[in-house]
Amino acid sequence: MNFRPPLRFLGRLTLVLAAAELAPFICCLAFGEMADARAFLISALVAALAGGTMMLLGTGGGELYRREGILIVVGGWMLASVLGALPYMLTGTLIGPVDALFESASGFTTTGSSVMTDIEAAGRGLLFWRSFTQWLGGMGIIVLFVALLPELGPGARFLYKMEVPGPTAEALQPRIRTTAMTLWKIYLGFTVVETVLLKLAGMDVYDALTHTFSTMSTGGFSPRNSSVAAFDSPWIHLIIIVFMIFAGTNFSLFYGMRQRKNWNLFRDAEFRIYMWILGAAAALLTWDLLRSGTYTQPFRAVLDSAFQTASILTTTGFATADFDRWPVFGRMLLVVMMFIGGCAGSTSGSMKVMRMAIGVKSALREVRLIFSPNTILAVFIHRKAVPDSVVRSVAGFFILYLSTWALGALLLSLGAPDLITAATASAASIGNIGPGLSIVGPTQNFAVFNAAEKSLMILLMWLGRLEVYSIAALFTRAYWRA
Repeated sequence: MNFRPPLRFLGRLTLVLAAAELAPFICCLAFGEMADARAFLISALVAALAGGTMMLLGTGGGELYRREGILIVVGGWMLASVLGALPYMLTGTLIGPVDALFESASGFTTTGSSVMTDIEAAGRGLLFWRSFTQWLGGMGIIVLFVALLPELGPGARFLYKMEVPGPTAEALQPRIRTTAMTLWKIYLGFTVVETVLLKLAGMDVYDALTHTFSTMSTGGFSPRNSSVAAFDSPWIHLIIIVFMIFAGTNFSLFYGMRQRKNWNLFRDAEFRIYMWILGAAAALLTWDLLRSGTYTQPFRAVLDSAFQTASILTTTGFATADFDRWPVFGRMLLVVMMFIGGCAGSTSGSMKVMRMAIGVKSALREVRLIFSPNTILAVFIHRKAVPDSVVRSVAGFFILYLSTWALGALLLSLGAPDLITAATASAASIGNIGPGLSIVGPTQNFAVFNAAEKSLMILLMWLGRLEVYSIAALFTRAYWRA
């Protein structure tokens, strides 16, 4: 293992993160929060010093290969979380290092779980950073890194494939750097449009920007204690619903719409399944809320059902209602959606619609092979055969993902007050969703857990964001052997 290339590239990534901290520094100055501004300046200087040191240590390290790429991707997310925790501690918002790391990791991995008991008591600059970390993590800090650095060479393609979520990572352009730039331009474009629309709908610029950061990243952090429920405006809720759906869509489809005439999203099989799940789940939730008498106004039932369906399926985690008080059927339906997630190539977490589609078709193929064992059958998605290597990868991912969730729930149950808390806290962490049920419901937080349990959930967040395989590879003997 040659450690110099990872050190060199992680050093450059750290310098990018140091520069990113200038945005909340300026925000603190704008709101007159001088003490917090100093904290961000110190944090940026520490990051810059660490980045410069790593670059010096990694000088002349040679080419970037697969093993080094894995270390860069895993190390990049962990390093970002550690450096992102500094402002929470230096401002005095979160004194404990584990709490600060939890909040930072939850931001960068776009999980949205929080240990802050009174969010609105924190400085506005810090809350801006809190949402901004989600926006940086949404499209991916490594994808941003690939877009900014032209000298990565052939290693850029491997970094890109490891970073983009889903069973396959589609390149939009022959050059991976161009693909990364294209994705970030689309992401930035949606960010600008949503911010403007939320401002027109009644939010101030600060709320519009921070909520847009958390929407497009499917992160779910809000500078308000009551999340999006703080804004009693159907227009604001509808705008966020639409952009949560966009954020949960494969971004390569938006590129296709821009490049081809007479092309629409519904030509894509995964997007059709995604929209069908959204529509069916929202309709079932509405029916259950009205049937049970939880809601008496049909419009409000439809709006809240649509919002929570989009929020949970895309793993955003925003809330306009305390869905932990909804009927058992509705809560169970939301838990099921926690394990689905949005489309491959989106900013959402969990297992992804494409994997679900491949898994179901693969299972049906196995059923047919029971009575036709000599038949050669391929798994088709949208009239295209899925390579057996991808089918095997999906099967392996399901086993690793569900086993990790179950083990996390089992370990959390040692201290959790009930089974629902342990199971949904583990699902919310590895699925990068945010809220769960019971003690970790939409109106609660994760402050009740001890340091060991929070550390476990931080690991689950990283595993979920990196889709298990990358971190799992570090624990194999073969990885370190060469």
